[in-house]
Amino acid sequence: MRKPAGPPGTALQAGVRATAGTALGLVLLLTSCGLVSGTENGTAAPPAASGSATPPSGTPPPGTTQPSTTQPGTTPSPSEGTPSSGWKTFTTTDAGLSFDYPAGWTVKDPGGALGGEFVDVFNAEGKPMASLRTNIVTGAECIGKSPYEVYDSEPMLALAEGGGGDGGVPRYVFESRGDDPDPLATRSTIAAYGITMVPEESGDLACPMFHLFLWPPSGAFFGGTYNPENNTTPGDPSLPYLEKAKQYESTPEYRDIRTMITSLRPGELPAG
Repeated sequence: MRKPAGPPGTALQAGVRATAGTALGLVLLLTSCGLVSGTENGTAAPPAASGSATPPSGTPPPGTTQPSTTQPGTTPSPSEGTPSSGWKTFTTTDAGLSFDYPAGWTVKDPGGALGGEFVDVFNAEGKPMASLRTNIVTGAECIGKSPYEVYDSEPMLALAEGGGGDGGVPRYVFESRGDDPDPLATRSTIAAYGITMVPEESGDLACPMFHLFLWPPSGAFFGGTYNPENNTTPGDPSLPYLEKAKQYESTPEYRDIRTMITSLRPGELPAG
């Protein structure tokens, strides 16, 4: 839903009580709010450490994790937002969380070296699609609002039932802040997809994005920042960034990302 433009908002003032296990969580939080980027193109850089897994077929590239070959529990067509046949399931090293991902994608997991889960997901071309981080302790205050758009939103009841809903039901969201006409993201205009505990906005302006959700023992992040140079987007490259974000929402790649993130659940629960 498109909300009318208004005066630019100010940055989210986040107070993050970071331990050794949550230092990178601060970077991820600010990235999802459009304040900093993992690389100069605004996407997370692949981790240097290697994991213990292999891709769905062929010779395993270094640093990919070995997922289970469990298929998701439902198999309607991918256009309905459900994993298709051949998807795989990844479970974190502490068995706390699981998610499904396309068979041609790979998962890198350095094994919780920073005191929490530290997982990155790459598509078949090796481009980063999303990151999962846990053990993030955060607090935030909205000190300014800006124009916003919500392209997609869905409650994630499995996370609430699994212990992540003490402050309400987490929801998946693909949204943006700002209204700059530039073809790429700016410091005041950014789009991202992830899981949030923030209620849906009802006015014309919104606080900066806060893509974190409660998960024992503290909080977690699973999502990514939209970058048209990384996320395959149809149309004229010179289009405004927000127009490209809107077009991206209808692509097969986005639908795979959405299905993957919304499949996140407590590790002991089956998909479906």
